[in-house]
Amino acid sequence: MEGQKKSFFDGAFGRYVLPGIVLQSVLMGGGFATGREIVEYGAKYGAVGWIGGIGIFIGFIVMAILSFELARYFKAYDYRSLLKNLIGRAWVLYDIVYLLLAILIIAVMASATGEILNNTLGLNYWVGVFAIAAIVGLLNFYGKGVIERFKTFGTVALFIGYVVFAALVIGSTWDDAQAILASGNTSFMDGEVMVWSVLWSGILYVGYNLAVFPAALFTVKRQKSRKESVISGIIAGVLMTIPWFLTYFSLLGFYPSEGVLSASVPWLEMLQGYGGWVVVLFGIVVGWTLIETATGMIHAFLERVNTHMEEKSNKQLSKGQSGAIAIGALILSIIFAQIGIIDLIAIGYTWMAYAMIAIYAIPMLTIGVYHIVKSSKKNSQTAEETIAK
Repeated sequence: MEGQKKSFFDGAFGRYVLPGIVLQSVLMGGGFATGREIVEYGAKYGAVGWIGGIGIFIGFIVMAILSFELARYFKAYDYRSLLKNLIGRAWVLYDIVYLLLAILIIAVMASATGEILNNTLGLNYWVGVFAIAAIVGLLNFYGKGVIERFKTFGTVALFIGYVVFAALVIGSTWDDAQAILASGNTSFMDGEVMVWSVLWSGILYVGYNLAVFPAALFTVKRQKSRKESVISGIIAGVLMTIPWFLTYFSLLGFYPSEGVLSASVPWLEMLQGYGGWVVVLFGIVVGWTLIETATGMIHAFLERVNTHMEEKSNKQLSKGQSGAIAIGALILSIIFAQIGIIDLIAIGYTWMAYAMIAIYAIPMLTIGVYHIVKSSKKNSQTAEETIAK
């Protein structure tokens, strides 16, 4: 309605910051919530692990800019529409990999949350898992408006939580971390560590986390220019990488401790000795993280289904159907969670990273860049013709 007051989310915040907030909120679960992910893709290399972090920072920025700009250019706000414009009928391969990776990431978080809530709050494993499943189902039941607000306020709280955890750990172990950096210690690894190996580890980290990008595509509808795509992509890259470095430097203070670096949930080990309230707070934070991650990834899938249904029958999923699909995906993830966090991350994430790089990153960096360059030339030519007239 004309004259109706716009929401805070419809202004500059929604165009520039919200896409990054959504990405970071979904990344948390599969990216750094347990600390196990940072061990596998950086911290295990000790003093040179930061090289992987630099690669991660650049990779996230590039992928965010390309994803936002191409979604805006094609007006494709779900991954099916975006991938169809990039790789045609081969988009179905992404559909398969995305669903497998989404279930894998949620499985890691379900396993971690069951363990953490049991150890920190004394809750029965299944009570915690099914309570979270119900919350995720409800969020998907009420739709994207509630999800945007839940993620915005939740991400701020989670970010503060991880900063507090990192500050506690880094503040008391910084001398040890500095000693590791100064000595070039990489002793947790067998044999010499090559710079390329560390950088490739960072690339793989970006690779499996490419699954989070579709979760933010619905926020790109507010963007009207390439400038907004670029700026929001840079903001997203910063928001996504800061927690990686906080966790890396926290782990470095314990390097090369077998008890911490080989733990299923390294954060839980690092926070021992800081008071029971810290461990309880961590349990709550990780529980919220699972909710955000599961909600974001499932919401992206539901958006894709709704787009397909609109094309075929001009209908969308009902709220009840959306909630049921969300709970069904969570139950399937819980079954996979029995494999264990360490193997799911070390083996499952790595294989999914290669698949995501092949069907998302490479098309973005080749076909996607071609479309952007072609669009730039076309706009430039149009501007010149207008001036000439």
